[in-house]
Amino acid sequence: MSAGSLSAPGSTAGELRHVLSHLVTPLLMCIGMGLAYLGAFHAPEPHDLRVDVVGSGASAQVLAQTLQDKGHGALSVRTVADRDIAVNHLRTQQSYGAYVPGSSPGLMVAKASSDTSATVVQKVFTEVAAEQGAPLQVTDVAPTADGDPTGQGIFFLLVAVSIGSYASVAVIGGAGAVLALWIRAGLAIGTSLVVSVIGAALAGPVFGLVDHGLGGLWAMAWLYSAGILLIGVGLHTFLKRWTTLGVMLLFVMLNFTSSGGIFRPELQPGLFGSLHSFWNGAGFVEGVRSHVYFGGHSLSGHLLVLALWFVAGLAVVGVAGLAEAKRRRASEEKAREVAAARAAAGAEEEMEEAVGV
Repeated sequence: MSAGSLSAPGSTAGELRHVLSHLVTPLLMCIGMGLAYLGAFHAPEPHDLRVDVVGSGASAQVLAQTLQDKGHGALSVRTVADRDIAVNHLRTQQSYGAYVPGSSPGLMVAKASSDTSATVVQKVFTEVAAEQGAPLQVTDVAPTADGDPTGQGIFFLLVAVSIGSYASVAVIGGAGAVLALWIRAGLAIGTSLVVSVIGAALAGPVFGLVDHGLGGLWAMAWLYSAGILLIGVGLHTFLKRWTTLGVMLLFVMLNFTSSGGIFRPELQPGLFGSLHSFWNGAGFVEGVRSHVYFGGHSLSGHLLVLALWFVAGLAVVGVAGLAEAKRRRASEEKAREVAAARAAAGAEEEMEEAVGV
C-alpha cells in the first residue's frame, strides 16, 4: 500500500488526523479552564479589604492602625464615628465589616455583598475579640433571601444563563449558517428572551433565590444573555469552528472568575479584580445584588456595563454583516468571471468548429 493511499481522504490515517485536529479545541478548553479557575480561586487572599472600626477615641485609632499594620496590606482599616455611619457603609458596599469594640464587642457584616468576604472579616475580628477575652457578637445588616443562604445562588444563576446563551450560539451559528445574518441576529434576540425567562423562573418560583425584585433581575438577565448571543453570532462569521472556544474564553474563563459571585476582587489576584470593573458577568451579579439587597446603590453603573456589552454585540453583528456582504460580492464576481470564461471558451469552440467546417 502506497503512502498516498494512507493519507487519501476517507482513509484511516486521514480520518484520524481529522479527529485529532478537532481534539485541539477541548484540550485548549481544558488548559484555559484550569488556568482561569485555579488562577482565580485556588488561593484567595485579602488585599485592601475595607473594614471600619467604630469609635472616635484614641483606643479606636490605635486598634485601627494596629490592624492596618499587622495586615500588611490585607485590610484597609478606617475609623468611623458611630454605628449609623458604619451601617450606611455596609449597605452601600463601601465596607465589608464594622467592628464595635468594648466589653461586649460586636461585628456588623453584609453577607448579601459577599459571604466569603464576611467570613474573612469575621475570622479577623474573632481573633481581636478573643485577645480582649470576650466573645464576638455578629450582626448581619443585609441578609440574603431564605432560598439563598450563602448569597452564591446568584453566581450559579449566572452560570445557568451563560450556558444557555453561549451554547445557543453554536446552534444558531452552525445549524443556521445558511440563514441571512439578520435572521440569525433575530434568533439570538429571541433566544436571549427565552433564556432570561428561564433564569427568572429559576431565581424566583423554582428556588427562591430572591424574594423581591424579580422583574429587574429578569431584565438584567435578558440584557446579559442578548449581549453574549449577539457577540457569539457575530464572531461565528470570522471564527467558524473556533467560535465555541472563543465564547468560552470570553464568557466562562474570564467571566465567571471575575464576576465576584464566589470571591470579590478584594480576595482575588489583580487580573480578575481588574476585569470585575467592566466584565459583563460582574455587571449581572453586582447589578442583581444592588437591585435586590442594596436599594439600587450603584445599579446604574452595573446596568451601563451590561448595556455596553449589548451594544458591542450589535457592533460585532454589524461588522459581520459587512464581511459577509463583501464575501457574497466576491463570490458573485468570481461566479460571473467563471461564467464569462466558460461562455468565451464555448464561443471559441464554436468558431473553431465553424472554421473547420
